[in-house]
Amino acid sequence: MFRLTRSAALAAAVLLSLPLVSFAALTTFTGTGTAGTTTARDSFRTAIGGGTVAGANGSFGGIRREINWDGVPDASSAPNNLPLNFFNVNSPRGAVFSTPGTAVQVSANAGVAPIEFDTINPGYSSLFAPFSAQKLFTAISSNTVDVTFFVPGTTTPTTTSAFGSVFSDVDLASVTSIQYFDAASNSLGTFFVPNDQGNETLSFMGVQFDTSIIARVRITSGNTALGAGVNETALIDLVTMDDFIYAEPAAVPEPASLSLLALAATPLLLRRKSR
Repeated sequence: MFRLTRSAALAAAVLLSLPLVSFAALTTFTGTGTAGTTTARDSFRTAIGGGTVAGANGSFGGIRREINWDGVPDASSAPNNLPLNFFNVNSPRGAVFSTPGTAVQVSANAGVAPIEFDTINPGYSSLFAPFSAQKLFTAISSNTVDVTFFVPGTTTPTTTSAFGSVFSDVDLASVTSIQYFDAASNSLGTFFVPNDQGNETLSFMGVQFDTSIIARVRITSGNTALGAGVNETALIDLVTMDDFIYAEPAAVPEPASLSLLALAATPLLLRRKSR
């Protein structure tokens, strides 16, 4: 199933908190199952940068970025950890990871090590399935990972207008989510990934804002971290990630521009207080 929703930001029912920032509208892209996930992914791709994927480093005139994990070398794949800045140094695409856990990891290639995180717990390969063969992504010792955006190949923080991800094995509703933040760490909203019960299922969630405002996203995958001896139950939902897709990172506005945005938002804030 594929669903696309466009709504006024201040009225969007999916937002858990209202940020003190100014943007007019957003569009959400969701899908489940192989067909629904593919349709949502393709529609999201078209909306944020057409049919071509940009290379590493610098600007490519608004062409989207993608991370599908499959090009990560064996030395940086399970059972080894992925360097947090791999996709801004080794393959510069402007994305740096962080987690309250101990590391992040990409699953192994077949023939090199057990696939689909059987390196963590034998049997996970019957739980998860890749969308773009054959690798998946997860945090270690946590079910949360943050993605912070930079001008690709530099240490200059920046923003993007859209971010989406494919997920594997989302069983529970209103659990797996993506939360979006602006450059001042104001929440732009938390959006839940649609669930599709059953093993080796696929889901997609992506949000496009009408301006380049996303400085960081926080991805919550299921409600429990993957681990040795950790298996799914009716209450434990284990989820992994596949493709990350996001709009080309753009330069953060100069302080003067940020001041103008703040002034533009002031009347709205005053109206809220008067109510």
